[in-house]
Amino acid sequence: MKRQSCIGLAGAVIVAVTAVPAGAQPATARAALEQRYQIGQMERVIEGAVEHGLTVTRDRVQALAQAPAELLVSENAHARGFRLDGYGVFFDVVVPSFETTWTWSLRTLDQNDLGLESALRTLQTHVKTDGDPDLQQALKRLELQVGPAVLARSSAPDDRGARNATGSAASGPAPAVTDPILIDPNEAYRTEVLQALKDAMLAHSSSLGIGPNEWLVIAAKGNDDRPRLAPADTGSSTRMIRLRGSDLGEFLAGRITHEEALKRIEVRVF
Repeated sequence: MKRQSCIGLAGAVIVAVTAVPAGAQPATARAALEQRYQIGQMERVIEGAVEHGLTVTRDRVQALAQAPAELLVSENAHARGFRLDGYGVFFDVVVPSFETTWTWSLRTLDQNDLGLESALRTLQTHVKTDGDPDLQQALKRLELQVGPAVLARSSAPDDRGARNATGSAASGPAPAVTDPILIDPNEAYRTEVLQALKDAMLAHSSSLGIGPNEWLVIAAKGNDDRPRLAPADTGSSTRMIRLRGSDLGEFLAGRITHEEALKRIEVRVF
């Protein structure tokens, strides 16, 4: 009889627990679920920011090449977020590496001290001097593959180093501004991604509940699990991007501008 009473009491407790309405769940559990949801949303935003940086870089390459440039992307971006008690919210981001057939060819020429324009100019001079019709046809086919802007600059006289009678540099058109992506495509890509991540921090972090004494941190690192494309293609570093909660609060409250908030974002390379 006593055993039956215990079983009956246990059953009553189970029924009572299961009968508690969802709205009576502990507030802390609901808050934890909401926080995990908001962090998950920010993860998607950060991944989208990285993809945006990749798209902007691709468009710049295609504009310079005057032709579609094939992107060789290692993988998609991945972000994971955590709340660290007493510190703030931390996101670990894997940024895909990329190469393009066009920038790879251009960089190879530059490593041999043969920029695309100077290489074309050298070929044009040699073919003109040689007079070989086969070489002329080959050069014409090559010229069709490069953009008209590059072709026009390679066909212009090379006045570098020219001097007039007084010894001063000869006057001539100012040199064209070189897009930084021609010098270092990967650094230009990193710059675009970094800017996109900064903008995402300011535009989409209000729901994370960053306290004034906490930090919002994004640690972005390139994907090392990829084949090296050249001896100079070394592993990438981690860029730690962080913003103090008090500065974020100032921006969200409208007391500082977007430009001022960007200046307060710290970036360190490890």
